[in-house]
Amino acid sequence: MASKVYFSKTITPEKVLEMYNLLGVELPGKVAVKLHSGEKGNQNFLGPDFWKPVIDHVGGTVVECNTAYPGARDVTERHEQLMRDHGWADHFNVDIMDGEGPDLQLLIPGGKIIQKNFVGKNLAKYDSLLVLSHFKGHPMGGFGGAIKQLSIGIASSYGKKHIHGAGDAKLGFKGDHMGFLEAMADAASSVAKRYAGKAVYISVMKNLSVDCDCCAKAEDPCMADIGMLASLDPIAIDQAGLDLIYAQKDDPGLPHMLERIESRQGAHTIEAAAELGFGSREYELVEIE
Repeated sequence: MASKVYFSKTITPEKVLEMYNLLGVELPGKVAVKLHSGEKGNQNFLGPDFWKPVIDHVGGTVVECNTAYPGARDVTERHEQLMRDHGWADHFNVDIMDGEGPDLQLLIPGGKIIQKNFVGKNLAKYDSLLVLSHFKGHPMGGFGGAIKQLSIGIASSYGKKHIHGAGDAKLGFKGDHMGFLEAMADAASSVAKRYAGKAVYISVMKNLSVDCDCCAKAEDPCMADIGMLASLDPIAIDQAGLDLIYAQKDDPGLPHMLERIESRQGAHTIEAAAELGFGSREYELVEIE
């Protein structure tokens, strides 16, 4: 069955909240809000002012996990300082979910590459999940959207190495590439299934760089802003985002973006996720003003 994905060309904080409301759900209990806090030096990430209306509406806690690479977010104390520096802690409650161990282990019985996902233990505190994605390119995954937020984003620092290493954390970023893409799908499935019926996904196609918000020195955007998407299906929203990229035939930056996505086999993550059955690549795009 095709999943519904709402789309608007308007990109404003108020429109984010409107699109959340269009989905017709209220997230129950304590809400974890997963977004990208932005690496120190990154110029493209979407900041707290942009997300404030929808986060305030759900009364959510902004959650992050430490990175697996050196930077301003690899150690809890530095990460917490960056959350202050970027203004997140001024507006919201913030939780570095793997700030203290041990990791929470989520089993993946049907995982193709990994059978366990190591996530920040504080995920257990939350009853529902709001995933706010900045859809853009990515140096390793080709692109980043909802599936990446569910997998790498919620994985602990160790869990990120486990996914990148396709099940061998010692390999880390040197793991088999296709195995890494499929391990992302496996990891995402464990979180999506944990919050089935209690998760909302919103993706913003703005500041479209080939690089991720995790890059301290990211390329400037190469494509014009496209719009925003909202869905209850993380696979459908990523497929819709990818299709919208391909639809921008007149954008001079399209070849550069497609080279990044296709050279990293980015679409394979969506394909692998669909095989796991926690969403669908088939979707109905509902355009609103």
